Amino acid sequence: MPELLCKEEVYKIVGPAMEVHKVLGAGFLEAVYQEALAIEFRLRGIPFTEQPPLQLEFKGQLLKCKYVPDYLCYEQIIVEIKALKKCGPIEEAQIINALKAAKKRVGVLINFGEPSLYWKRYVN
Repeated sequence: MPELLCKEEVYKIVGPAMEVHKVLGAGFLEAVYQEALAIEFRLRGIPFTEQPPLQLEFKGQLLKCKYVPDYLCYEQIIVEIKALKKCGPIEEAQIINALKAAKKRVGVLINFGEPSLYWKRYVN
C-alpha cells in the first residue's frame, strides 16, 4: 500500500482541531473556530499562514482573482474550516476545486458544527 502524502502533517493539523472542538463544542460561527484554531496551531508550533491569497491561472494565464483558503499549513496543505450542521457535496467540491486551482496536492476539510468533529483529507 502506498504511503499517504503528508500523513504526519495532516495528523498534526487534526489534533489542534480536535482540541478546539473539545473546548468550544459546536454552535459558534466559523470566525470563532478560525481564531481559536490559529491560537492552537501557534501553541503547537504548526507552521501556517492564515487566509493567504493564492494565485490562480486559467489556460496558462494568471487570474486577477485569488483563491483564499482559511489556512495554508506547512506551505503545502490547504485547510478549509466550516461551522455547519453537516458538510455536503458543495463543501467537498470547494476543497477539491481549491486544490486544483492552487496546484496543491493535499487538503483538509474540517467541520466544527457537528456534535463530533468532522474532518476529511483530500488528495489532488
